[in-house]
Amino acid sequence: MKNFFKIIFFSILLIYSGSQKLYAENSDELLKVDWSFKSFFGKFDRASLQRGYQVYNEVCASCHSLKHLSYRNLAEKGGPEFTEAEAKAIASNFEVTDGPNSDGEMFERPAKLSDRFVMPYSNVQEAIVANGGAYPPDMSVLVKARMGGADYIYSVLMGYEDPPAGMELDDGVYYNKYMYGNKIKMASPLSEDIIEYSDGTKATMDQMAKDVTTFLQWAAEPHLESRHKMGFRVIVYLIVLTILVYFSMKKIWSRIETKV
Repeated sequence: MKNFFKIIFFSILLIYSGSQKLYAENSDELLKVDWSFKSFFGKFDRASLQRGYQVYNEVCASCHSLKHLSYRNLAEKGGPEFTEAEAKAIASNFEVTDGPNSDGEMFERPAKLSDRFVMPYSNVQEAIVANGGAYPPDMSVLVKARMGGADYIYSVLMGYEDPPAGMELDDGVYYNKYMYGNKIKMASPLSEDIIEYSDGTKATMDQMAKDVTTFLQWAAEPHLESRHKMGFRVIVYLIVLTILVYFSMKKIWSRIETKV
C-alpha cells in the first residue's frame, strides 16, 4: 500500500513538472500583478470589480458567456456590490426567453435578478461558426481553469505582439507571447479608450486588463472574501484552543508527583 501511494505521488509530480516545462518552453514568464485579493486577508477592489463588469459587458460578452452567474450576484456582498436598483437596471437591458404563456407560446421578457447571465449564442455550434471555427470558452471559472490564474489572464490580454521574424500565422490567428503555443484565434480585445468608464477612470489597456481580470477572479471565486474570513476565524480558534489545552494539561500534570 505504501508503494502504491509513492507511485501515485511521483506520477502527479511528473505530470505537474512536465506541464510546467511545456508551458515554459512555449511562453514567456507571466506578468506579475500585486492583486488585492491574493493575500491571506485579500479583498476585492469594489471599484475595480464594477469597472471589470463594464469591460466584460461591453467587450467580452458578445462572445464569452458567464453561465454560472445570475444578475442578483452583482448586488451580493463580497462582489461588485451594485445596489439592488442598479443590478435590476443592468438585468433589464437583456432579453430572456420565458414561457409558455396562457396560449402555450414562448415569449421574450426583460431579464430579472433571478435570471442567469444571458448567453451570447443559442448553442455551441452557433458559437463556433460565428468565431471562425474557434469556440469562445465560458468565463465563469476561466481564472481557475488556467495555470497561472489571474496573472495568466492578465498576461494574455497584454501579450499581443507582431510575430517573430520567420514565423507565419494562418488567417485569423494572432501571435501572443503568453498564450500556450503563442497562437490565439482571438484578436486583441482591448485598445486604448475602447470604452468610457462610468466612474471617470482612464480606460487604458493596462487598467481594463486588470479590471476585467479582477472581475473574472470574483466570478470564479465569488465567496473568496468570506472564505478568507472563515479561515482567519478558524486559525484564531485553533490558537486559543491550543493555549487552553496546553494550560489544562500543565495543570493536570502538576498534580502528579514525579518519581525520583
